[in-house]
Amino acid sequence: MTRMRQLFTGLLLMGVFILHAQSEPLSLEDCVNMALEKNINIKQSELDVQNAGIDKLNAFGNFLPTVNLTASHFWNNGLNQNITTGLLENVTTEFSSFQGNVGVDIFKGLQNINQYRRAQLNLLAQQYRLADMADDVSLFVANAYLQVVLNKEILTVQQKQIETTQLELKRTKELVEAGVLTARDLYELEANLATQEQSLVVAENNFRLGKINLAQLLLITDYENFEIELEDFSVPFPSILEKQPKEIFEQALTFRNDVKLAETNIGIAQKDLDIAKGALYPRLSGFYSYSTRITYNDRLVGSGTFSSIPLGYVADSGALVVREVEDSMLAGPLSFADQFSLYDGHNFGLQLSIPVFNGKSLSNAVKRSKVNLQRSKNLFSQQQLDLETSVNQAFNDSKGSYKLYEAALKTKNATRRAADDALERFQAGAMNSFDYVQAKQRYEAAVSEAIRAKFDYVFKLKVVEFYFGLPLEIN
Repeated sequence: MTRMRQLFTGLLLMGVFILHAQSEPLSLEDCVNMALEKNINIKQSELDVQNAGIDKLNAFGNFLPTVNLTASHFWNNGLNQNITTGLLENVTTEFSSFQGNVGVDIFKGLQNINQYRRAQLNLLAQQYRLADMADDVSLFVANAYLQVVLNKEILTVQQKQIETTQLELKRTKELVEAGVLTARDLYELEANLATQEQSLVVAENNFRLGKINLAQLLLITDYENFEIELEDFSVPFPSILEKQPKEIFEQALTFRNDVKLAETNIGIAQKDLDIAKGALYPRLSGFYSYSTRITYNDRLVGSGTFSSIPLGYVADSGALVVREVEDSMLAGPLSFADQFSLYDGHNFGLQLSIPVFNGKSLSNAVKRSKVNLQRSKNLFSQQQLDLETSVNQAFNDSKGSYKLYEAALKTKNATRRAADDALERFQAGAMNSFDYVQAKQRYEAAVSEAIRAKFDYVFKLKVVEFYFGLPLEIN
Protein backbone atom coordinates (compact mmCIF):
# COMPACT_ATOMS: atom_id res chain seq x y z
CA MET A 1 0.00 0.00 0.00
CA THR A 2 2.91 2.32 0.83
CA ARG A 3 4.57 1.60 -2.54
CA MET A 4 1.33 2.35 -4.36
CA ARG A 5 1.03 5.66 -2.51
CA GLN A 6 4.64 6.53 -3.40
CA LEU A 7 4.04 5.63 -7.05
CA PHE A 8 0.89 7.75 -7.16
CA THR A 9 2.71 10.69 -5.56
CA GLY A 10 5.56 10.36 -8.07
CA LEU A 11 3.18 10.33 -11.03
CA LEU A 12 1.35 13.33 -9.61
CA LEU A 13 4.57 15.29 -9.22
CA MET A 14 5.62 14.31 -12.73
CA GLY A 15 2.29 15.54 -14.07
CA VAL A 16 2.68 18.83 -12.23
CA PHE A 17 6.20 19.17 -13.63
CA ILE A 18 4.98 18.53 -17.19
CA LEU A 19 2.17 21.04 -16.84
CA HIS A 20 4.63 23.55 -15.45
CA ALA A 21 7.03 22.91 -18.33
CA GLN A 22 4.27 23.36 -20.85
CA SER A 23 3.15 26.63 -19.27
CA GLU A 24 6.63 28.21 -19.39
CA PRO A 25 6.46 31.51 -21.30
CA LEU A 26 8.10 31.32 -24.72
CA SER A 27 10.56 33.88 -26.00
CA LEU A 28 10.75 35.00 -29.62
CA GLU A 29 13.66 32.63 -30.19
CA ASP A 30 11.71 29.76 -28.60
CA CYS A 31 8.72 30.41 -30.86
CA VAL A 32 10.89 30.53 -33.98
CA ASN A 33 12.65 27.27 -33.07
CA MET A 34 9.34 25.56 -32.29
CA ALA A 35 7.86 26.68 -35.60
CA LEU A 36 10.88 25.40 -37.52
CA GLU A 37 10.55 22.06 -35.75
CA LYS A 38 6.80 21.60 -36.23
CA ASN A 39 5.94 23.41 -39.46
CA ILE A 40 4.37 20.98 -41.94
CA ASN A 41 5.71 22.73 -45.04
CA ILE A 42 9.22 22.52 -43.62
CA LYS A 43 8.74 18.82 -42.94
CA GLN A 44 7.62 18.36 -46.55
CA SER A 45 10.71 20.20 -47.72
CA GLU A 46 12.87 17.97 -45.53
CA LEU A 47 11.39 14.97 -47.37
CA ASP A 48 12.35 16.62 -50.66
CA VAL A 49 15.92 16.81 -49.37
CA GLN A 50 15.80 13.09 -48.58
CA ASN A 51 14.51 12.32 -52.08
CA ALA A 52 17.33 14.38 -53.56
CA GLY A 53 19.79 12.30 -51.53
CA ILE A 54 18.26 9.13 -52.97
CA ASP A 55 18.57 10.56 -56.50
CA LYS A 56 22.25 11.17 -55.80
CA LEU A 57 22.68 7.51 -54.84
CA ASN A 58 20.93 6.50 -58.07
CA ALA A 59 23.30 8.68 -60.09
CA PHE A 60 26.27 7.09 -58.36
CA GLY A 61 24.86 3.67 -59.22
CA ASN A 62 25.24 4.47 -62.93
CA PHE A 63 29.01 4.03 -62.54
CA LEU A 64 28.59 0.46 -61.26
CA PRO A 65 28.15 -2.58 -63.50
CA THR A 66 24.76 -4.25 -63.82
CA VAL A 67 24.61 -7.88 -62.66
CA ASN A 68 21.55 -10.07 -63.22
CA LEU A 69 20.92 -13.72 -62.47
CA THR A 70 18.07 -15.74 -64.01
CA ALA A 71 16.87 -19.32 -63.57
CA SER A 72 14.03 -21.26 -65.21
CA HIS A 73 12.53 -24.74 -65.32
CA PHE A 74 10.09 -26.03 -67.94
CA TRP A 75 8.60 -29.20 -69.40
CA ASN A 76 8.23 -30.35 -73.02
CA ASN A 77 5.49 -32.97 -73.45
CA GLY A 78 4.85 -34.80 -76.72
CA LEU A 79 6.75 -34.58 -79.98
CA ASN A 80 9.58 -32.12 -79.40
CA GLN A 81 13.11 -31.60 -80.60
CA ASN A 82 15.78 -32.67 -78.19
CA ILE A 83 17.94 -29.58 -77.73
CA THR A 84 21.03 -31.76 -77.32
CA THR A 85 20.68 -34.38 -80.11
CA GLY A 86 18.44 -32.42 -82.46
CA LEU A 87 16.13 -35.44 -82.87
CA LEU A 88 12.34 -35.24 -82.77
CA GLU A 89 11.14 -37.41 -79.91
CA ASN A 90 7.75 -38.14 -78.39
CA VAL A 91 8.90 -37.84 -74.78
CA THR A 92 8.45 -35.67 -71.72
CA THR A 93 11.61 -33.58 -71.34
CA GLU A 94 12.50 -31.28 -68.42
CA PHE A 95 15.04 -28.48 -68.57
CA SER A 96 16.53 -26.38 -65.77
CA SER A 97 18.58 -23.41 -67.02
CA PHE A 98 20.72 -20.84 -65.22
CA GLN A 99 22.22 -17.61 -66.59
CA GLY A 100 24.26 -14.69 -65.30
CA ASN A 101 24.82 -11.37 -67.12
CA VAL A 102 27.21 -8.52 -66.42
CA GLY A 103 27.13 -5.20 -68.29
CA VAL A 104 29.13 -2.01 -67.89
CA ASP A 105 29.19 1.38 -69.64
CA ILE A 106 32.66 2.19 -70.92
CA PHE A 107 31.81 5.49 -72.58
CA LYS A 108 28.44 7.28 -72.62
CA GLY A 109 29.23 10.84 -73.59
CA LEU A 110 30.12 11.70 -69.97
CA GLN A 111 26.40 11.45 -69.16
CA ASN A 112 26.96 9.40 -65.99
CA ILE A 113 29.43 11.96 -64.64
CA ASN A 114 27.14 14.88 -65.47
CA GLN A 115 24.09 13.12 -64.01
CA TYR A 116 25.98 12.55 -60.75
CA ARG A 117 27.09 16.19 -60.60
CA ARG A 118 23.54 17.30 -61.37
CA ALA A 119 22.25 15.13 -58.51
CA GLN A 120 24.76 16.80 -56.19
CA LEU A 121 23.56 20.25 -57.27
CA ASN A 122 19.92 19.22 -56.91
CA LEU A 123 20.58 18.04 -53.35
CA LEU A 124 22.22 21.39 -52.60
CA ALA A 125 19.28 23.24 -54.18
CA GLN A 126 16.78 21.35 -52.04
CA GLN A 127 18.80 22.25 -48.94
CA TYR A 128 18.77 25.93 -49.95
CA ARG A 129 15.02 25.73 -50.60
CA LEU A 130 14.52 24.25 -47.13
CA ALA A 131 16.63 26.98 -45.53
CA ASP A 132 14.80 29.70 -47.49
CA MET A 133 11.46 28.32 -46.33
CA ALA A 134 12.78 28.36 -42.76
CA ASP A 135 13.68 32.06 -43.20
CA ASP A 136 10.15 32.89 -44.36
CA VAL A 137 8.60 30.96 -41.47
CA SER A 138 10.91 32.73 -39.00
CA LEU A 139 9.85 36.18 -40.20
CA PHE A 140 6.20 35.16 -40.20
CA VAL A 141 6.43 33.88 -36.62
CA ALA A 142 8.34 37.00 -35.53
CA ASN A 143 5.59 39.21 -36.93
CA ALA A 144 2.89 37.15 -35.15
CA TYR A 145 4.91 37.20 -31.91
CA LEU A 146 5.36 40.98 -31.97
CA GLN A 147 1.66 41.39 -32.76
CA VAL A 148 0.78 39.49 -29.58
CA VAL A 149 3.14 41.66 -27.52
CA LEU A 150 1.67 44.77 -29.13
CA ASN A 151 -1.88 43.66 -28.30
CA LYS A 152 -0.80 42.85 -24.76
CA GLU A 153 0.66 46.31 -24.22
CA ILE A 154 -2.44 47.99 -25.64
CA LEU A 155 -4.59 45.83 -23.37
CA THR A 156 -2.46 46.80 -20.37
CA VAL A 157 -2.77 50.48 -21.28
CA GLN A 158 -6.53 50.17 -21.63
CA GLN A 159 -6.81 48.53 -18.21
CA LYS A 160 -4.70 51.25 -16.57
CA GLN A 161 -6.71 53.97 -18.28
CA ILE A 162 -9.95 52.49 -16.96
CA GLU A 163 -8.49 52.34 -13.47
CA THR A 164 -7.46 56.00 -13.76
CA THR A 165 -10.88 57.02 -15.08
CA GLN A 166 -12.62 55.16 -12.25
CA LEU A 167 -10.53 57.08 -9.71
CA GLU A 168 -11.30 60.33 -11.51
CA LEU A 169 -14.99 59.43 -11.55
CA LYS A 170 -14.92 58.80 -7.82
CA ARG A 171 -13.15 62.11 -7.22
CA THR A 172 -15.64 63.91 -9.50
CA LYS A 173 -18.58 62.52 -7.55
CA GLU A 174 -17.05 63.96 -4.41
CA LEU A 175 -16.61 67.35 -6.10
CA VAL A 176 -20.20 67.26 -7.37
CA GLU A 177 -21.44 66.53 -3.88
CA ALA A 178 -19.29 69.40 -2.63
CA GLY A 179 -20.86 71.73 -5.20
CA VAL A 180 -17.57 72.38 -7.04
CA LEU A 181 -18.69 70.54 -10.21
CA THR A 182 -22.07 69.91 -11.76
CA ALA A 183 -23.79 66.63 -12.59
CA ARG A 184 -23.10 67.30 -16.27
CA ASP A 185 -19.40 66.95 -15.59
CA LEU A 186 -20.09 63.58 -14.01
CA TYR A 187 -22.05 62.41 -17.06
CA GLU A 188 -19.16 63.21 -19.41
CA LEU A 189 -16.79 61.11 -17.32
CA GLU A 190 -19.26 58.23 -17.16
CA ALA A 191 -19.64 58.32 -20.95
CA ASN A 192 -15.85 58.32 -21.31
CA LEU A 193 -15.62 55.32 -18.96
CA ALA A 194 -18.17 53.42 -21.05
CA THR A 195 -16.15 54.16 -24.21
CA GLN A 196 -12.99 52.90 -22.54
CA GLU A 197 -14.74 49.71 -21.46
CA GLN A 198 -15.70 49.09 -25.08
CA SER A 199 -12.11 49.64 -26.12
CA LEU A 200 -11.03 47.20 -23.41
CA VAL A 201 -13.30 44.49 -24.85
CA VAL A 202 -11.78 45.07 -28.31
CA ALA A 203 -8.25 44.97 -26.87
CA GLU A 204 -8.96 41.71 -25.02
CA ASN A 205 -10.38 40.16 -28.18
CA ASN A 206 -7.38 41.27 -30.27
CA PHE A 207 -4.98 39.87 -27.70
CA ARG A 208 -6.81 36.55 -27.62
CA LEU A 209 -6.94 36.28 -31.41
CA GLY A 210 -3.27 37.17 -31.67
CA LYS A 211 -2.36 34.39 -29.25
CA ILE A 212 -4.50 31.92 -31.17
CA ASN A 213 -2.87 32.93 -34.44
CA LEU A 214 0.63 32.49 -33.00
CA ALA A 215 -0.31 29.21 -31.32
CA GLN A 216 -1.63 27.86 -34.61
CA LEU A 217 1.66 28.72 -36.30
CA LEU A 218 3.39 26.71 -33.57
CA LEU A 219 0.81 23.88 -33.78
CA ILE A 220 -0.19 24.45 -30.14
CA THR A 221 -3.80 23.56 -29.35
CA ASP A 222 -3.88 24.59 -25.67
CA TYR A 223 -4.53 28.29 -26.26
CA GLU A 224 -5.48 29.07 -22.67
CA ASN A 225 -2.19 27.95 -21.12
CA PHE A 226 -0.04 29.29 -23.95
CA GLU A 227 2.01 32.29 -22.85
CA ILE A 228 4.92 34.28 -24.26
CA GLU A 229 7.54 36.30 -22.47
CA LEU A 230 6.71 39.97 -22.01
CA GLU A 231 10.16 41.10 -23.03
CA ASP A 232 11.43 44.63 -22.56
CA PHE A 233 11.22 46.43 -25.89
CA SER A 234 13.47 49.37 -25.31
CA VAL A 235 14.02 51.03 -28.67
CA PRO A 236 17.42 52.67 -29.08
CA PHE A 237 18.56 53.78 -32.52
CA PRO A 238 20.51 50.74 -33.77
CA SER A 239 23.89 51.01 -35.45
CA ILE A 240 22.70 48.97 -38.43
CA LEU A 241 20.63 51.91 -39.68
CA GLU A 242 23.84 53.93 -39.89
CA LYS A 243 25.00 51.60 -42.67
CA GLN A 244 24.21 52.12 -46.33
CA PRO A 245 21.57 49.92 -48.04
CA LYS A 246 24.18 48.83 -50.59
CA GLU A 247 26.35 47.44 -47.79
CA ILE A 248 23.42 45.49 -46.36
CA PHE A 249 22.53 44.21 -49.84
CA GLU A 250 26.08 43.02 -50.52
CA GLN A 251 26.11 41.27 -47.16
CA ALA A 252 22.76 39.61 -47.95
CA LEU A 253 24.13 38.31 -51.26
CA THR A 254 26.73 36.26 -49.38
CA PHE A 255 24.29 34.18 -47.33
CA ARG A 256 20.67 34.60 -48.53
CA ASN A 257 19.35 31.15 -49.37
CA ASP A 258 16.98 32.35 -52.10
CA VAL A 259 19.94 33.83 -53.99
CA LYS A 260 22.00 30.67 -53.51
CA LEU A 261 19.05 28.60 -54.71
CA ALA A 262 18.73 30.66 -57.91
CA GLU A 263 22.48 30.38 -58.49
CA THR A 264 22.43 26.61 -57.95
CA ASN A 265 19.57 26.28 -60.43
CA ILE A 266 21.90 27.73 -63.08
CA GLY A 267 24.35 24.92 -62.36
CA ILE A 268 21.56 22.34 -62.64
CA ALA A 269 20.45 23.77 -65.99
CA GLN A 270 24.06 23.67 -67.22
CA LYS A 271 24.33 19.99 -66.28
CA ASP A 272 21.04 19.29 -68.07
CA LEU A 273 22.60 20.83 -71.17
CA ASP A 274 25.74 18.70 -70.79
CA ILE A 275 23.62 15.56 -70.40
CA ALA A 276 21.62 16.42 -73.54
CA LYS A 277 24.84 16.96 -75.49
CA GLY A 278 26.22 13.66 -74.20
CA ALA A 279 23.38 11.80 -75.92
CA LEU A 280 24.86 12.90 -79.29
CA TYR A 281 28.08 10.93 -78.68
CA PRO A 282 28.59 7.22 -79.45
CA ARG A 283 28.03 4.81 -76.60
CA LEU A 284 30.41 1.93 -75.90
CA SER A 285 29.46 -0.81 -73.44
CA GLY A 286 30.88 -4.18 -72.48
CA PHE A 287 29.02 -7.33 -71.57
CA TYR A 288 29.63 -10.84 -70.31
CA SER A 289 27.20 -13.71 -69.75
CA TYR A 290 27.44 -17.27 -68.52
CA SER A 291 24.77 -19.95 -68.98
CA THR A 292 24.28 -23.65 -68.32
CA ARG A 293 21.44 -26.13 -68.01
CA ILE A 294 20.33 -29.47 -66.62
CA THR A 295 18.21 -31.80 -68.81
CA TYR A 296 16.51 -35.11 -68.23
CA ASN A 297 13.84 -37.15 -70.06
CA ASP A 298 11.01 -39.51 -69.11
CA ARG A 299 11.63 -42.57 -71.39
CA LEU A 300 9.98 -45.97 -71.80
CA VAL A 301 12.17 -48.67 -70.24
CA GLY A 302 11.55 -52.46 -70.15
CA SER A 303 7.97 -53.70 -70.47
CA GLY A 304 5.78 -50.58 -70.34
CA THR A 305 7.40 -48.72 -67.43
CA PHE A 306 8.69 -45.10 -67.52
CA SER A 307 11.77 -43.72 -65.84
CA SER A 308 13.27 -40.27 -65.66
CA ILE A 309 16.66 -40.58 -67.33
CA PRO A 310 19.20 -37.71 -67.21
CA LEU A 311 20.39 -36.57 -70.61
CA GLY A 312 23.54 -38.46 -71.67
CA TYR A 313 22.37 -41.82 -70.29
CA VAL A 314 23.88 -44.84 -72.17
CA ALA A 315 21.35 -47.73 -72.05
CA ASP A 316 22.09 -51.44 -71.57
CA SER A 317 21.70 -53.69 -74.60
CA GLY A 318 18.35 -55.17 -73.42
CA ALA A 319 16.47 -51.88 -72.73
CA LEU A 320 13.95 -50.30 -75.12
CA VAL A 321 15.69 -46.93 -75.18
CA VAL A 322 17.69 -44.92 -77.67
CA ARG A 323 21.24 -43.74 -77.04
CA GLU A 324 21.03 -40.03 -76.16
CA VAL A 325 24.62 -38.97 -76.70
CA GLU A 326 26.80 -40.58 -79.29
CA ASP A 327 29.85 -40.35 -77.18
CA SER A 328 31.66 -43.59 -76.52
CA MET A 329 33.16 -42.19 -73.37
CA LEU A 330 29.76 -41.97 -71.69
CA ALA A 331 29.11 -45.05 -69.62
CA GLY A 332 26.12 -44.09 -67.45
CA PRO A 333 23.76 -41.30 -66.41
CA LEU A 334 25.36 -37.84 -66.08
CA SER A 335 25.19 -36.14 -62.68
CA PHE A 336 24.00 -32.53 -62.23
CA ALA A 337 27.60 -31.38 -61.76
CA ASP A 338 28.66 -33.11 -64.98
CA GLN A 339 25.84 -31.43 -66.88
CA PHE A 340 26.78 -28.00 -65.50
CA SER A 341 30.25 -28.32 -67.00
CA LEU A 342 29.11 -30.11 -70.17
CA TYR A 343 26.43 -27.58 -71.18
CA ASP A 344 27.89 -24.30 -69.91
CA GLY A 345 28.68 -21.41 -72.22
CA HIS A 346 30.38 -17.99 -72.10
CA ASN A 347 29.44 -14.91 -74.07
CA PHE A 348 31.33 -11.62 -73.90
CA GLY A 349 32.14 -8.66 -76.08
CA LEU A 350 31.75 -4.96 -76.79
CA GLN A 351 28.79 -3.04 -78.18
CA LEU A 352 29.07 0.31 -79.94
CA SER A 353 25.95 2.42 -80.51
CA ILE A 354 26.22 5.54 -82.71
CA PRO A 355 23.27 7.97 -82.91
CA VAL A 356 22.78 8.92 -86.56
CA PHE A 357 19.24 10.25 -86.91
CA ASN A 358 16.50 10.29 -84.26
CA GLY A 359 13.93 12.63 -85.75
CA LYS A 360 15.91 15.59 -84.36
CA SER A 361 14.81 14.63 -80.83
CA LEU A 362 18.38 14.74 -79.51
CA SER A 363 19.23 18.09 -81.11
CA ASN A 364 15.91 19.54 -79.93
CA ALA A 365 16.69 18.36 -76.40
CA VAL A 366 19.96 20.31 -76.58
CA LYS A 367 18.15 23.44 -77.78
CA ARG A 368 15.53 23.11 -75.04
CA SER A 369 18.27 22.76 -72.42
CA LYS A 370 19.92 25.95 -73.71
CA VAL A 371 16.62 27.81 -73.34
CA ASN A 372 16.20 26.52 -69.76
CA LEU A 373 19.75 27.57 -68.95
CA GLN A 374 19.08 31.11 -70.12
CA ARG A 375 15.81 31.14 -68.17
CA SER A 376 17.70 30.13 -64.99
CA LYS A 377 20.21 32.94 -65.56
CA ASN A 378 17.38 35.45 -65.98
CA LEU A 379 15.72 34.22 -62.78
CA PHE A 380 19.00 34.60 -60.92
CA SER A 381 19.34 38.20 -62.11
CA GLN A 382 15.72 38.87 -61.18
CA GLN A 383 16.28 37.36 -57.73
CA GLN A 384 19.20 39.73 -57.15
CA LEU A 385 17.11 42.71 -58.24
CA ASP A 386 14.23 41.63 -55.99
CA LEU A 387 16.59 41.26 -53.05
CA GLU A 388 18.08 44.70 -53.62
CA THR A 389 14.60 46.19 -53.83
CA SER A 390 13.51 44.40 -50.64
CA VAL A 391 16.61 45.56 -48.75
CA ASN A 392 16.17 49.18 -49.84
CA GLN A 393 12.48 49.13 -48.97
CA ALA A 394 13.09 47.48 -45.58
CA PHE A 395 15.87 49.95 -44.80
CA ASN A 396 13.80 53.00 -45.74
CA ASP A 397 10.72 51.63 -43.96
CA SER A 398 12.79 51.06 -40.83
CA LYS A 399 14.24 54.56 -40.82
CA GLY A 400 10.83 56.05 -41.57
CA SER A 401 9.14 54.04 -38.84
CA TYR A 402 11.84 55.14 -36.39
CA LYS A 403 11.11 58.79 -37.16
CA LEU A 404 7.39 58.07 -36.86
CA TYR A 405 8.04 56.46 -33.49
CA GLU A 406 9.99 59.51 -32.30
CA ALA A 407 7.15 61.78 -33.43
CA ALA A 408 4.62 59.54 -31.68
CA LEU A 409 6.65 59.80 -28.46
CA LYS A 410 6.68 63.58 -28.71
CA THR A 411 2.92 63.60 -29.28
CA LYS A 412 2.38 61.29 -26.32
CA ASN A 413 4.49 63.46 -24.01
CA ALA A 414 2.80 66.65 -25.19
CA THR A 415 -0.73 65.27 -24.82
CA ARG A 416 0.18 63.87 -21.41
CA ARG A 417 1.21 67.29 -20.17
CA ALA A 418 -1.95 68.75 -21.67
CA ALA A 419 -4.08 66.06 -20.03
CA ASP A 420 -2.40 66.61 -16.65
CA ASP A 421 -3.00 70.34 -16.91
CA ALA A 422 -6.61 69.77 -17.98
CA LEU A 423 -7.15 67.48 -15.00
CA GLU A 424 -5.91 70.12 -12.57
CA ARG A 425 -8.07 72.79 -14.15
CA PHE A 426 -11.08 70.46 -14.27
CA GLN A 427 -10.80 69.53 -10.62
CA ALA A 428 -10.40 73.21 -9.76
CA GLY A 429 -13.57 74.01 -11.67
CA ALA A 430 -11.74 76.09 -14.28
CA MET A 431 -12.53 73.67 -17.18
CA ASN A 432 -15.70 71.89 -18.10
CA SER A 433 -15.87 68.13 -18.32
CA PHE A 434 -16.24 68.03 -22.12
CA ASP A 435 -12.94 69.83 -22.74
CA TYR A 436 -11.23 67.71 -20.11
CA VAL A 437 -12.48 64.45 -21.64
CA GLN A 438 -11.32 65.61 -25.07
CA ALA A 439 -7.82 66.29 -23.73
CA LYS A 440 -7.81 62.97 -21.91
CA GLN A 441 -8.91 61.04 -25.01
CA ARG A 442 -6.24 62.73 -27.14
CA TYR A 443 -3.63 61.52 -24.68
CA GLU A 444 -5.04 57.98 -24.62
CA ALA A 445 -5.04 57.85 -28.43
CA ALA A 446 -1.45 59.14 -28.46
CA VAL A 447 -0.40 56.37 -26.05
CA SER A 448 -1.91 53.68 -28.25
CA GLU A 449 -0.39 55.20 -31.38
CA ALA A 450 3.05 55.34 -29.73
CA ILE A 451 2.79 51.64 -28.88
CA ARG A 452 1.82 50.74 -32.45
CA ALA A 453 4.63 52.90 -33.86
CA LYS A 454 7.12 51.22 -31.55
CA PHE A 455 6.22 47.68 -32.60
CA ASP A 456 5.96 48.63 -36.25
CA TYR A 457 9.49 49.97 -36.00
CA VAL A 458 10.75 46.93 -34.09
CA PHE A 459 9.47 44.49 -36.71
CA LYS A 460 10.84 46.51 -39.64
CA LEU A 461 14.15 46.77 -37.82
CA LYS A 462 14.22 42.98 -37.36
CA VAL A 463 13.69 42.56 -41.09
CA VAL A 464 16.72 44.75 -41.83
CA GLU A 465 18.80 42.87 -39.27
CA PHE A 466 17.63 39.59 -40.79
CA TYR A 467 18.84 40.71 -44.22
CA PHE A 468 22.18 41.54 -42.61
CA GLY A 469 22.45 38.06 -41.10
CA LEU A 470 21.57 38.82 -37.49
CA PRO A 471 19.40 36.29 -35.61
CA LEU A 472 15.76 36.96 -34.76
CA GLU A 473 15.89 37.72 -31.05
CA ILE A 474 15.07 40.50 -28.61
CA ASN A 475 18.15 41.89 -26.84
